Amino acid sequence: MTRRELLIGAGAGALGVLLVSCTPEPTPTRTPTRTPTPLPTTKVPAPAASMRSAWATDPFSRGAVSYTRIGVQSATRETLAEPVQGRVYFAGEATDADNPGTMRGAIHSGESAAMRLRATVEAGERIAVIGAGLAGATVAADLADLDVEVTVFEARDRVGGRIHSQVEDDWPLPVQLGGWLVGADDDTALAETVELATALWRSPEGAIEPPANAAMETAIAAARALPADVSLAEALTATGADPEEPTLAALLAYLATTSGADAEKLSAWFPPALPLAVSQGFIGDLTEFVQERLGDAQLTLSSPVTRIAYDDSGVSLRLGTGESTSFDRVVVTVPLGVLQREGIEFAPPLPFTHRGALNALGMGHVETIWLRYDEPFWDTEATIWHVVGDGLGGGGLVREDTVPVRTWINLLPVTGENLLVGIVGGDDAEKFAELEEEGALLSALTSLELFLPSAATG
Repeated sequence: MTRRELLIGAGAGALGVLLVSCTPEPTPTRTPTRTPTPLPTTKVPAPAASMRSAWATDPFSRGAVSYTRIGVQSATRETLAEPVQGRVYFAGEATDADNPGTMRGAIHSGESAAMRLRATVEAGERIAVIGAGLAGATVAADLADLDVEVTVFEARDRVGGRIHSQVEDDWPLPVQLGGWLVGADDDTALAETVELATALWRSPEGAIEPPANAAMETAIAAARALPADVSLAEALTATGADPEEPTLAALLAYLATTSGADAEKLSAWFPPALPLAVSQGFIGDLTEFVQERLGDAQLTLSSPVTRIAYDDSGVSLRLGTGESTSFDRVVVTVPLGVLQREGIEFAPPLPFTHRGALNALGMGHVETIWLRYDEPFWDTEATIWHVVGDGLGGGGLVREDTVPVRTWINLLPVTGENLLVGIVGGDDAEKFAELEEEGALLSALTSLELFLPSAATG
């Protein structure tokens, strides 16, 4: 269905709300990018191909995951999830208090929004869903058995949102440029998974013993006894730990790859889930799961919504092209970063409580780079690699023109394919997203020097 066909069919039931502004449609930017030429020169051989994400600079995400800032209560997410006048509903991982920043949280938020709608909607109503990611697709699936018409608007030219399985003929597996890693006990059944159970922590001096979460657990417990919230970094310092100690810093960098924020920004009262010894990763096409959940809902791609006007009679949406259409209710599932940057205008403005919740939460950064090799240059069977310290193989220093990629996933032992996946979180991820292609690849290859066989001294 084209956008014009949809709008012609949606002309009835106009609101008594006048839309007087038009925001130009943002230019979509594709998340995946490929290996540039010429390749940078490093000790690590250049890959046959590479792809990377850039969620921090993507106008339709403005970040990867939400996190809880210092002094913010977890109930803030529940406030954001509250419907506005029974017309505007919210979903997405940022609205889920139990599993924020996760795929499970996105799905659960969609289920919660659909449950609220089921208690309110009447037969024949027209429901708009903004965003065709996990949350939006879940809303569409959970309303499929009702006598309502569901239309999903997606700003991108694809479905999936912040999960993005890029399927290419010259890659043996779908390249996961968004969310794809979950805990070992996570039963979110989206696609085939592999277990990532063996870790290698390596410094310039060689392999070291894996650090435990004990220091962070002690710091969090002590912080919760304080009269006011502090950052995780402050809590660690207060309990005698040094966040800049190389091993602990590496563990915090690993935490940033899931939380999206550095320890200086994370709440100690409401911290993200701490790193697990065993994880699992999806290796199937996650887009197929989203497409299946969307079912028979009307879907319009490349259709960013720039304005939502609502009153007692319904909702009117303005698209980036200037066209407008009317619905009875709307579910907003766009990322927190887009809402914080006023990517969608609300008329009237959202209630003070909702605006406060939007401003209180943090939008974090996680970026990924995939490398495909014809032959492996590494000889370890460990599936999760961690870079400890600032030195690289042979005692060299990190180059000033690179961003350290301290966490790597080695997919060769569990898939038989010569694939390495670098993950960077927090402030470094934001810097990584802004790098040109050659700079991003140089950062990745430089960070891998510790895993050359000649660098393994322990």
